[in-house]
Amino acid sequence: MCTNIATSSPVRGVGMGADGWFPLTKATVGYDHATHSEDEHAVLIDFTNYDIGLHARVAVELDLESARALLAQLQDVLEQAEASGMR
Repeated sequence: MCTNIATSSPVRGVGMGADGWFPLTKATVGYDHATHSEDEHAVLIDFTNYDIGLHARVAVELDLESARALLAQLQDVLEQAEASGMR
């Protein structure tokens, strides 16, 4: 069954694709049917810049446990970065 859980937001960064590095403009995070992982459902993360073509995409599929671990790592790094005073 499809969950139709997804949200998108603008981002500023770069991603590595088959043709090298490219600027990212959008991140989409969802939870739905996995396409390539072994799990039936997965947390889906897409970083894209479709303004330069459909190839400008970095896609990730994670199981729930891995997504929670990644979220904790991101939170820890953000807190450390803010505490360092660096921007």
